[in-house]
Amino acid sequence: MALKHAVLAALLDGELSGYQLAKAFDVGVANFWYAQPQQLYAELTRLEQQGLVAGREVVQESRPNKRLFHVTDAGLAELEAFTAASTKPVFVRDDLMVKVQAADSVHTATLVDQLTERAEIARARVELFEALLRRLRGDRSEEDFLRHGDRIGPYLTCLRGVAFEQENRDWCLRTVAVLEERRRTRARN
Repeated sequence: MALKHAVLAALLDGELSGYQLAKAFDVGVANFWYAQPQQLYAELTRLEQQGLVAGREVVQESRPNKRLFHVTDAGLAELEAFTAASTKPVFVRDDLMVKVQAADSVHTATLVDQLTERAEIARARVELFEALLRRLRGDRSEEDFLRHGDRIGPYLTCLRGVAFEQENRDWCLRTVAVLEERRRTRARN
């Protein structure tokens, strides 16, 4: 997947400025695609040059003017083609996993701290995603929203984000417990 597809998908909810797009990535899209704000601005420029998005200038009196972008018909066709293409499996690249792989041969105190920090980050992201889910479905039950909601794609990806972060949190906490127990056992022997 290219950044362009993530940007096009994020713009399906309506017109967004580059700043709003960056915020949308921070909250919703970041659970499956990460990009720096400057990457997003550069990608919007490329997408506009390719005719996949269109931008319009909004004049503001007390602030600098801003540009709002929306997906064009060509952008929707690009998303359609992307969706029809086969999907390759995801491969995880995570420095923390490499560190845990080496846990038997290194001192683990710093590793335990890093795992604890990662668990806290995951916990906070679960809270963020759960709040986003509540906002997306409004006063509807999840079942009703999934059956009758207008746009369920962001909701479904957010559900995956919750599950992913919960699993990260649980794995980190379990790994900390294992490493700490092994350290205590070695200290007694």
